[in-house]
Amino acid sequence: MVDVKMSEYKILIIEDDRSLSEVLVYNLEQVGYSLSVAHDGQDGLNRARYDPPDVIVLDLMLPVVDGLEVCRRIRADRKLQNVLILMLTAKAEESDHVVGLAIGADDYVTKPFSIKVLLERIKALLRRRVKGSVDDHVIVSQGIVLDKQRHSVTVNKEFIELTRSEFSLLEMMMCQPGRAFSRGELVAAGLGDSHVLERTIDVHIRAIRRKFGTAADLIQTVRGIGYRFRDPAR
Repeated sequence: MVDVKMSEYKILIIEDDRSLSEVLVYNLEQVGYSLSVAHDGQDGLNRARYDPPDVIVLDLMLPVVDGLEVCRRIRADRKLQNVLILMLTAKAEESDHVVGLAIGADDYVTKPFSIKVLLERIKALLRRRVKGSVDDHVIVSQGIVLDKQRHSVTVNKEFIELTRSEFSLLEMMMCQPGRAFSRGELVAAGLGDSHVLERTIDVHIRAIRRKFGTAADLIQTVRGIGYRFRDPAR
């Protein structure tokens, strides 16, 4: 397992609830992360551009510039393309976290949450980045190499042909191995079409597994939820 040394990483918290941001700062500093805080979206963007962090913990409901727009602007900024974004969403904002994933968030945590869960999600994001890509456009995991620029996938060094939809779904799951995606999330963020029936996802997943051959078990079924790409750390 790749070791993540917290002291090497900077985290920017963009959260307008000052009591929550204080709790986050205290707990993240306790395990060794370097912290900065912004209480509105514009200040958060300014801080991120001035001193790019490794991870941004981003609330959705922010004054001045909301969280989704902050995420969108960060992903449009080449200087910040490697910044990891962990969104904080309220349960009532379920549709918003799907949009957040679609525009570039790396993961999300639903409020209320335990600090232990948040710490583990941050550590998992950093661990995946450490062992993750050969470069910004390539995702490598467990014998699978996905090249975003070339739109190519190899399985144990053998090229396979994926449709555009299959490629999008695989990319989404490989970016967050171990995370269970509902069929609705995969439709909205992976295919970008709310009119697609959720059972269409099952068809795409079966096709990917068939093309994976002996590596088919890397795409795991999460009973009652949807699918995930197997976490190499487990």
